[in-house]
Amino acid sequence: MKFYFLLLIAVALSLDAFGVSLCVGLNGAVEKRNKFQLSFSCGFFQFFFAICGAYAGFLFNTYIASVPQVIGGALVSIVGIFMVKEGLGSKGECILIKPGMILVLGVSVSIDAMVIGFTTLNNIANRIDLLISTVFIGLITFIMCLFAFFISKYLQKIHIVSKYADYIGGVILIIFGIKMMFFK
Repeated sequence: MKFYFLLLIAVALSLDAFGVSLCVGLNGAVEKRNKFQLSFSCGFFQFFFAICGAYAGFLFNTYIASVPQVIGGALVSIVGIFMVKEGLGSKGECILIKPGMILVLGVSVSIDAMVIGFTTLNNIANRIDLLISTVFIGLITFIMCLFAFFISKYLQKIHIVSKYADYIGGVILIIFGIKMMFFK
């Protein structure tokens, strides 16, 4: 997989976590420790779900039926559409950190990574390349979350930024899905 394609996937997947981190970062009661924990949780689950999805997709393709690129592209586009839809339904509410909420937030912003792993990353034959790719996705998410916490103190209108993060991520995934379906 080409680096720029992987980078764009990683950034698109991390935008949900970025938006949540921006929202949480505006709450003055959130400590630096909680910010780091949330960033790590989001990064870890992006990695974990991407690699689980890739292995599930590989097993599915090997033992059940091969998923053509058109179906994979359609699934990626559908995930993008859901991200845009989620942005339309967003109320701009800030999520407060509570015990266990860090894990819930990490999982909730990372579910789409499993679909990307299942449809896009399952064709990486070399296990080392797959591990590097999924770790890269997790690392980009971790960095994006830390960056969101850094700039959150400078942003006044978080609901606008969070809303656009979902749109941007969704549009990027829709474009990737179309590319997978029609431009190999």
